[in-house]
Amino acid sequence: MASWLGGLGSGLGQSLGQVGGSLSSLTGQISSFTKDILLEGAEEVGDAATELHVSNSRLREIESINAAQKLENERLKKVCSDLEEKHEAAELQIKQLSIEYRNQLQQKEVEISHLKARQNALQEQLQKVQTASQSAQLGAGVLPPAATSASYVPVVRHSSGFEGDDMDFGDIIWSQQEINRLSNEVSRLESEVDHWKQIALTSKVQGTNDAEQSEICKLQNIVKELKQNLSQEIDEHQRELSVLQDAHRQKLVEISRRHREELSEYEERIEELENRLQQDGVSADAMDDSKISEQEKNAQSLEGGRVEELQVVKDLEDKIRKLNHKLSSAEEENKILLKEQEMAKVEKIQITQEYENLKSDFSMLQSSVAEQDALLKQQEKKLQSKTSLPEDVVRLQQALLEAENEIARLSSLNQEGFEKELTSAQHKNENILSAYTEDQNSELNLLRQDLERKEHELNESIAEREALIAELEELDKQNQEATQHVITLKEQLSKQHTETDSIIKQLKFDIDFERKKVSGLEIEKVETIKELDSQKEKLSQCSYALNDLHVSKQHLQDNIKDLQEQLRKAQDYNLHHKKEIGELQQRLKEREEELSVSLSKLTEKSNWESKYTCQDLILKEREVEIAKLQNDISENKQLSEDLGKSLSDLRTENGKLVAAIEELKQELSDAISEKNKAYLEKDTVVEAVKLEKRQLESELNQTEKRLLEQAHKYKQTIEELSHARSMDTTALQLEHERLVKLNQEKDFKIAELKRSMEQMEIDHQETKEMLTTSLGGQKQLTELVKEKEVFIEKLKNQALQVKQELEEYMKVSKKQDVLKQNLEEKDRSLAVMKEENNHLKEEIERLKDQQSRSTPVVEPKTLDIIIELESEVTQLKVIKNNLEEEIEVHKKTIEDQNQTTVQLQQSLQEQRKEIDESKFQCEQMNVTHERLSLEKDEEIKNLQKTIEQIKTQLHKQRQIIQTDSSDLFQETKVQTLNGENGNEKHDLSKAEIERLVKGIKEREMEIKLLNEKNVSLSQQIDQLSKDEVGKLTRIIQEKDLEIQALNARVSSASYRQDVLCLQQQLQAYVMEREQVLAVLSEKTRENSQLKTEYRNIMDMVAAKEAALVRLQEENQKLSNRSENSSQDMSRETIQNLSRIIREKDIEIDALSQKCQTLLTVLQTSSTGTDNGSGGVNSNQFEELLQERDKLKQQVKKMEEWKQQVITTVQNMQHESAHLQEELHKLQAQISVESDSNSKLQVDYNGLIQSYEQNEKKLKSFSQELAQVQHSIGQLHNTKDLLLSKLDLVTPSVATASTVSQLSGIQYSAPEVLSDESKLLQKELEQLKKKLQEKDSTIKTLQENNQRLSDSVATASEIERKSQEGTESEMRQIKEKHDVLQKSLREKDILIKSKSDQLLSVSENLSNKENENELLKQAVTNLKERNLILEMDIRKLKEENEKIVARCREKETEFRALQETNMQFSMMLKEKEFESHSMKEKALAFEKLLKEKEQGKTGELNQLLNEVKSMQEKAVTFQQERDQVMVALKQKQMESSALQSEIQHLREKEQRLNQELERLRNHLLEMEDSYTREALAAEDREVKLRKKVLILEDKLVSSSTAVENASHQASLQVESLQEQLNLVSKQRDETVLQLTMSQDQVKQYALSLANLQMVLEQFQQEEKAMYSAELEKHQKQTAEWRKKAENLEEKVVSLQESLGEANAALDAASRLTEQLDIKEEQIEELKKEGEIRREMLEDVQNKLMNLMNSTEGKVDKLLMRNLFVGHFHTPKNKRPEVLRLMGSILGIKKEELDQLLSEDQRGVTRWVTGWLGGGAGSKSVPSTPLRPTHQNIFNSSFSELFVKFLETESCPSLPPPKLSVNDMKPLGAAGTGKTSSTPSNSQMQDSAVSRMSRRPDANPFLAPRSAAVPLITPASNSGHLLMKPISDTLPTFTPLPVSPDASAGAVLKDLLKQ
Repeated sequence: MASWLGGLGSGLGQSLGQVGGSLSSLTGQISSFTKDILLEGAEEVGDAATELHVSNSRLREIESINAAQKLENERLKKVCSDLEEKHEAAELQIKQLSIEYRNQLQQKEVEISHLKARQNALQEQLQKVQTASQSAQLGAGVLPPAATSASYVPVVRHSSGFEGDDMDFGDIIWSQQEINRLSNEVSRLESEVDHWKQIALTSKVQGTNDAEQSEICKLQNIVKELKQNLSQEIDEHQRELSVLQDAHRQKLVEISRRHREELSEYEERIEELENRLQQDGVSADAMDDSKISEQEKNAQSLEGGRVEELQVVKDLEDKIRKLNHKLSSAEEENKILLKEQEMAKVEKIQITQEYENLKSDFSMLQSSVAEQDALLKQQEKKLQSKTSLPEDVVRLQQALLEAENEIARLSSLNQEGFEKELTSAQHKNENILSAYTEDQNSELNLLRQDLERKEHELNESIAEREALIAELEELDKQNQEATQHVITLKEQLSKQHTETDSIIKQLKFDIDFERKKVSGLEIEKVETIKELDSQKEKLSQCSYALNDLHVSKQHLQDNIKDLQEQLRKAQDYNLHHKKEIGELQQRLKEREEELSVSLSKLTEKSNWESKYTCQDLILKEREVEIAKLQNDISENKQLSEDLGKSLSDLRTENGKLVAAIEELKQELSDAISEKNKAYLEKDTVVEAVKLEKRQLESELNQTEKRLLEQAHKYKQTIEELSHARSMDTTALQLEHERLVKLNQEKDFKIAELKRSMEQMEIDHQETKEMLTTSLGGQKQLTELVKEKEVFIEKLKNQALQVKQELEEYMKVSKKQDVLKQNLEEKDRSLAVMKEENNHLKEEIERLKDQQSRSTPVVEPKTLDIIIELESEVTQLKVIKNNLEEEIEVHKKTIEDQNQTTVQLQQSLQEQRKEIDESKFQCEQMNVTHERLSLEKDEEIKNLQKTIEQIKTQLHKQRQIIQTDSSDLFQETKVQTLNGENGNEKHDLSKAEIERLVKGIKEREMEIKLLNEKNVSLSQQIDQLSKDEVGKLTRIIQEKDLEIQALNARVSSASYRQDVLCLQQQLQAYVMEREQVLAVLSEKTRENSQLKTEYRNIMDMVAAKEAALVRLQEENQKLSNRSENSSQDMSRETIQNLSRIIREKDIEIDALSQKCQTLLTVLQTSSTGTDNGSGGVNSNQFEELLQERDKLKQQVKKMEEWKQQVITTVQNMQHESAHLQEELHKLQAQISVESDSNSKLQVDYNGLIQSYEQNEKKLKSFSQELAQVQHSIGQLHNTKDLLLSKLDLVTPSVATASTVSQLSGIQYSAPEVLSDESKLLQKELEQLKKKLQEKDSTIKTLQENNQRLSDSVATASEIERKSQEGTESEMRQIKEKHDVLQKSLREKDILIKSKSDQLLSVSENLSNKENENELLKQAVTNLKERNLILEMDIRKLKEENEKIVARCREKETEFRALQETNMQFSMMLKEKEFESHSMKEKALAFEKLLKEKEQGKTGELNQLLNEVKSMQEKAVTFQQERDQVMVALKQKQMESSALQSEIQHLREKEQRLNQELERLRNHLLEMEDSYTREALAAEDREVKLRKKVLILEDKLVSSSTAVENASHQASLQVESLQEQLNLVSKQRDETVLQLTMSQDQVKQYALSLANLQMVLEQFQQEEKAMYSAELEKHQKQTAEWRKKAENLEEKVVSLQESLGEANAALDAASRLTEQLDIKEEQIEELKKEGEIRREMLEDVQNKLMNLMNSTEGKVDKLLMRNLFVGHFHTPKNKRPEVLRLMGSILGIKKEELDQLLSEDQRGVTRWVTGWLGGGAGSKSVPSTPLRPTHQNIFNSSFSELFVKFLETESCPSLPPPKLSVNDMKPLGAAGTGKTSSTPSNSQMQDSAVSRMSRRPDANPFLAPRSAAVPLITPASNSGHLLMKPISDTLPTFTPLPVSPDASAGAVLKDLLKQ
């Protein structure tokens, strides 16, 4: 067994080690994986293609790693499945073994009980022997041999002291005696219980006294007390026994050690004693005495040693307990830590999920490698923490399990040692007892025979001692082993404790660290969320910027078109201008020629005409004018040059704009491509999110299913509990019914059997007790009434509160309706949005399908859709934020409303419950009050006795039953719970712990779901409408009305509640009996169903049992083998099983007690139901109960099996789920990293392309600038030429000017000078004026020429023509000027717009360059990292080289070893060769010897010498050969080493070459980058200069803006001051409101205090009311006591009417049924009585009149007939006639007898008696007067007769009948049976009692028997007057006359007449 378990443990250890190794390898792989990922980005690769190749290779490596991890996961799964199978098999085997050990334990326990019995018997015999020995010692003085025998007895006794000390043995004997005494007491008590049970059964058959019942009750109480005492004493004795056993065991160990030492001495002394006994008897006695004294001393020393050892053991036990306590605390801390760890794990999982989502978003937006590195590091840490924590947990669990196992083994070892010692002690006791018996018999027979027997006994004792020595040695060994084991265990426990403390500290530290990590992660999460938001904002800005770019692009295109058109126009204008300039040049040439001609002519004319001297001045003026014109022309040239410059600038700007447009197009294409990539990434992320969502949904569904299953289980358990409870209640009800019936039967039997005075006295005592109990009941009822009144007041207060709350709720509901409308609108909008989202999702899926089908070419449609989606997403986010804000606003109101609604609902539910209860109670009260008000006084008297008796008995038996049942059920429950706990404790395992952990997680999920459900429910509650609130208010009002009505009813309750309550209880018990029967029938059905289920389960179990049988057989074989080897394990299992068996025994006892109680209940119920409806057979019910118990046990077993299977399946599922999650996570990480790599590559390529494009653009811009500068230089040249030509033309024209224009010129000159500084428009206007002046001057010149000569005229005409042409040309030029100026303005505006656009573009470019710089920095960082990694790689390479060197050293060492080995082998060969040579020498010597013998010595010597030489040569040859071989091998080794070094060097060269190439490439790249950066820096300088100029312009504009802003700020300050004033006013108002509200609060507080005062006063008033009511009740009880005393006085008279009371009891049941009918009849009769009273008053009045009228009138005929009739009758029958007359006149029998006796004295006396009223003629009138007030007066015969006539003459209705069955006509009573007399007498008594109790009752409703007595006549023949009143004659009720006035007055009047 132990070997099997050890193998199992080792297998488990190996598997766990494999798991740990795989986990560590996994963590190593993950760490290496992260390092590789970090290294990826750091490697410098020249081209994008190489980078792609590297990334692809890395991806392949990652995939291979992933595949390897998958394989490892599969392997781990297989390992787990194997382990689980092993675990299941082990559990099955353990169960089988446990069953076998249980059986063995039972057998052992039986044997122990037998042995204990034997021990008890032997101890008793021992005591007898001791007493006998003492008696023998007394007789030693007479007989010397007797002294010797007596002296030997202590020796034997002392031999018993060797096993255990005298004190210990005595303690054990005393404890055993006490146990025996207690067991005897138990048996005696059980016999008494049986006796009383028999008495109870016989009393059931015969009927016993109430006194006996009371005694039985007392005895039962005593039995209970005794049982409790017994159980307590047994517990105490068990504790004492355990303590004694421990002490005994420890003492035995020490004694056995000392016993060995002393045995040798004793053996020697025994031998000496034998010798001396043979020699001398007296000397033997002395020796025995000395031995006894020595042994006593030894015993005392042993006792001292034992005490010390006891203390040591106690200390050890205390330490063990402390350690156990510490272990348990550590376990609890571990559990707490595990829970915290699980919580942390759950939080981690949530955080990781959120973090991964954030990561995906972040990776989409940010393409930086550094953040990915940080994330990877965080993931590494998480993985390490995740892997480390479960390992710690596993270690802790293993340590705890080992500690538990060791503790169990310790306890088992202690118990085993004790058991063995007990058995040995028992054997010794038996042996000693046999020796004692033999000794005493021999002493009695012969003293000499005693000596011989002593010798024999000494021999036997020696043998026994030897056996005992062996046993004690074994025990010693075991004890030493146990102590060593305990010490080792203590050390292990201390180590484990320290380890657990350290682990706990580590766990706490880890938890703190994880919490810090979690907080850090949360901070990072917040940061990432912020970054996400910023990125989202950037995205939105980018989208807006894109839209702006699109718009600006369109604007630019339009502008470009306009500029192109304008350029064409300008070119056309330029062509026109060139043509015009050419024409002007030709005309200028012609004019110059003409001017030269004219000059020549003028010179000639000047010579001719000297008159024209003034012309010189004019010419000077003209020259001045020409100079001015030349200036104007130069200005025009400058303008044209400016225009040319502007044109060139426009061209350059056009080129720049075209380039910018191209750049924008490229940027747009790049942005589109990036967006496509982003959207693709988003799609991937969305897919991943969807997958996660699906997984979460599936998990949620699973959890919901589990929750539902758990809910079903809980419901089933609740139903079962309710069924069990109902069963308990039904059993109690059955017992109650049975007791009620028993009480009834006993009452009847008591009434029949016991009518003596003693029994009646006992009845009086019982009635007194009943009265006390009834007082107690009344007190309880009064307390109930008080509680109900308080309850009703509380209800009223609650109703008021509810009304107020409803009013508030109505207000709140109005607000809610508004909120509901808003919410509905928002719900609609949400629904619309959801539909749109669904459509968008469908479109996205379609797009995905298209993308998957086609190549990833982005269509414009998808772009539009994506843009739309983004816009919609932004809109949705805005809407969501708004909604969230609104929801937060509404949540507060909703929470307040929720609280109010919840409170209202609770109050409503409470009120409903309370109203239902009050209704039910009030209905009961009404029924009871109605019955009480309609009950009759007679029935109360008769029923009171019986009901009160029943009440007392019921109370007693109820108490008994309650105590019994409660005790029983408590015991059974406790025992079952203990049993179940025990089983569960033993069956707990790791799987169950994991299941509990998972259960806690599921519970947390359930709590979350429930919270969500609560939220939804609260929202639904918020949506309660006004109608519901109105309904609730109506309901509350109705309930208030009902409560008020009930209060009114309750206030009118009378004191007759108790009797009716008892009657109700009787009826309720009948109803309950029927219900119980129905329940029993239902239970039988349920049992039948359970049977069917049980059969199905049995079929299932049968198959499993077949498999179990095989396992059992195998286990039996194993157990047979392992019985000898594995005793320790068996002991542990036996101890565990013994505990389980004890718990099971306790459970079985509890169940058996339960079954017995149920059986008794059933028997009683069956006896009760035999008379009425047929009940269920008790035997069947017993069988059913037994079957149910069996089924329950089997169902429990099956449920345990099922739970185990479920747990295993759940564990497998959870493990698979965890593995799948890990796989998904890894795949997601790989995909994310691959995406990020691809993104980085694409971004890098794009940046390179953009950089190259920028360079190309810069080159093109520089070329265009050169061209523009060249064109500007050409234009300058052309302008200079034109200006020079114009300067030549102006002086020739100046000569032809006249004097007439002097003034105009003088005025115009300053104008021109003043207007030169103005704008171009004014200059053009001046030019126009100057041209006009020129025209006028030309005209004057022409007129002067005409005057001068015809030739001049002709010349002037030609000039005119030319001037007209020039004028037209000048006009055209002016128009062109205007057009050009307009175009210039437009172009200025365009230039400004373009410059702004250029600035924005330049800013964008600068941003891009900054980004490029950032990327460059990132690249440089990556390069640095790469260098670091290269350094690491170099270090690793160096380490590798060191390792290689070590390997080489090892190889060299190996080779050296091989060489040494070879040398050794060579040495061996040499030695072998030497041995061979020696052998040969030996042979040679032998030969030589032989030859010597033969005489050939010389030849032999020669031969020997030759042989030696040959051998030496052979040795040298062999040595040389070996050396050559060794040298060859060395050379080979060296050559191989050189080859490997050469290869190594070649590899080094290759690596160095590669590094050189890489460094060259790197240097080239660095140089290129530096050159690029230098160019970029120059460009930046240019741009910055431009920016400085722009900023200066901006400064000017900003200064103006600042002034405007300051002005606005001042305005705002004013507005803010106004607002501040308003706010201060509002604050003052709020302060006033606050003061007001505080005053209100104070008022409310005062009102509250007043209300509290009022409440206290109200409570005091209530207390006063209650005290008054209590006093009333006390008075009533005093009255009741007086009445009871009266009743006791009347008991003697009621002895005869006990039989009648029995009949009345039978009738009582019918009367209770007919009560309602009687009550109705009584009400009718009361009405009739009132009518009759009125009638009677009228009749009395009439009678008075009649009496007055007929005072002296007496019927003479009647008197004569009576008188004559008396005398006509014979004398014998005259007394009969007189008696008849007396009976008619209402004279009593006694008075009639007296009158008849006085009849002998004569007629005179008779006549005087009738007429004169002597002393003897007192007669009572027949009118039924009140019995309390009887009028006795003297009356004559006439008066009496008149009275008779008056009574008979007044007719009335017959009396009311009680019932149709019971009541007969009055006359029939006489002829009826004699059995009717008791009823009449009963009625009389009742009537009397009622009259005494109710003086206000109607006296005219008396029964017939009071008016007319029933007398049976002697014969039927005779006169009618002689016959009794029969049916034939009409009956009259006696006329009532008030005793005060009417009778006396009438009789007096009669006498007067």
